[in-house]
Amino acid sequence: MLAELNVENFGLMEAVRLKFGRGLTVFTGETGAGKSMLIDALGVLLGGRASADLIRHGEAQARVEGIFEDLVPESLIRLELAGYPVEDGQLFLYREINVSGKNICRLQGRTIPLTLYRSLCEGLVDIHGQIDHLSLFRPETHRDLLDALGGLHDDVILVNDAAKVYHAIIRKERELSISEEERQKREEILRYQIEEIDLINPLPGEEAGLTQEKKRLTNAERITNLVSEAYVALYEGSAGKIAVFDLLGQARKALQELARLDEEFNVIDQVESIYYAVEDLADQVRGYKDNFDSEPGRLDQIEERLIQLNRLRKYGTILNDVLDRRLCMIEELDKITHIQEQFETIHKEKKLALLAYKTVSEQLSQKRLKIAERIESGLTLELADLSLERSRFEVRFAPNTEPTTGGAEIVEFYFSANLGEPPKPLVKVASGGEMSRLMLALKSLLAKVESVGTFIFDEVDSGVGGRTIHKVGEKLAKISHSKQVFCITHAAQVAAFADVHYGIVKEVNGERTRTLVELLPELERIEELARMLGGGEVEITRKHAQELWQRSGQHR
Repeated sequence: MLAELNVENFGLMEAVRLKFGRGLTVFTGETGAGKSMLIDALGVLLGGRASADLIRHGEAQARVEGIFEDLVPESLIRLELAGYPVEDGQLFLYREINVSGKNICRLQGRTIPLTLYRSLCEGLVDIHGQIDHLSLFRPETHRDLLDALGGLHDDVILVNDAAKVYHAIIRKERELSISEEERQKREEILRYQIEEIDLINPLPGEEAGLTQEKKRLTNAERITNLVSEAYVALYEGSAGKIAVFDLLGQARKALQELARLDEEFNVIDQVESIYYAVEDLADQVRGYKDNFDSEPGRLDQIEERLIQLNRLRKYGTILNDVLDRRLCMIEELDKITHIQEQFETIHKEKKLALLAYKTVSEQLSQKRLKIAERIESGLTLELADLSLERSRFEVRFAPNTEPTTGGAEIVEFYFSANLGEPPKPLVKVASGGEMSRLMLALKSLLAKVESVGTFIFDEVDSGVGGRTIHKVGEKLAKISHSKQVFCITHAAQVAAFADVHYGIVKEVNGERTRTLVELLPELERIEELARMLGGGEVEITRKHAQELWQRSGQHR
């Protein structure tokens, strides 16, 4: 139940603070006063779309706050599992809209993402807008409404899951079901490509090694000259030039003699290290020089091998990619050559999936048939309360030819408002007023099985007139005996049934306009009813309003 609603700087509403109780609460006012704006604010509070356009002109932000009490067990459990337990029996909701575009959502005082916020608000309020009854003109919505009335949500999920599994197998089967000619062609291509790679037989890292060896052999003469030059300078020496190793030997002897003469200057360890390091370096250079091989024809072999490897670049930019591609092609070839085995496996899976779908869908179908019978009989009574006692309402089923989400049948509502006329598709026979009453009757049935504690009707009496409008008020009052009901209406006959009546007016103060929502005491309620009734004779209209107020009092 919605206990409090506070709205600030939302549209024309500057500051609106309302407290609610159980029963039927109505909002009335002149056209354009801002009645539906209140519904819009509540929709935002429950996680609906919010944009900067909703902010009152000249303000930086709009805020909507609400407090809910007496939540149903399903909502309490959902909030508890999400980590937002209800304290002292109250749920606090808060939405803030900023001109910057940033929106803030708080639940129990904690900021949370909009998607989570919206999911936790589900099931708190059922809002029936001015055009919601038009959904009845779309047969594709009828099955969902039937399921909602029957509380079949969990059953539908089971059917949908089974259908998704079945269709996933169908897609897999379709992918395998390419023509034999195409399969043979693909097999030939794969065999050719694998054979091409295997004939060249690339090895991981081979190309890099060959490229380095090619570089070495291409510069063989230069390398030979450089290594000989380095060895001569380090160890052999040449005419007129003493080798580095020999010079270090001379320095070594001199420093050894110096150390014997002055023990404080002793660098023997350093010179020894350098001396032997140069000797090791000279050995390495000599070894490289002796082992350097410029085998005749080797360079040609390397270049030919690199050309072969380069042919494989169509399979990958580097050899490792080529090898990975080869493994993928082998796997695909294996699948193609064993296609029959895969078909047999898929056929078994499809058979089991179809059986699973039929099991759960048949169970759902049986439940839908029972719910349809209850709806037909229940609506007969509900519609009779709304001056459609001679109408007939039927739920008809047509089978789906293939397993599909939603179940094994298509559902469509048929209707006849007149005795002796056979029911026809709702979209073809119901008038606007009849559709409004039919939706109200369905909502009345829904209120008996739905756990939602608050129902909101925005001009549910649209298209209804005469004595029937009184019946609409009675129906709303009846629903309010078990649910909290809010209603925006232009009909005095409906407003007279309310337990609580708010008047919505537009006020101009200076250069600004604002919408006010005011609780009407009894005398002001009668005046508002008189205004809604209209008519030229004020006293007669007021007397009519007084009678309407008194006549409806037994339902309040």
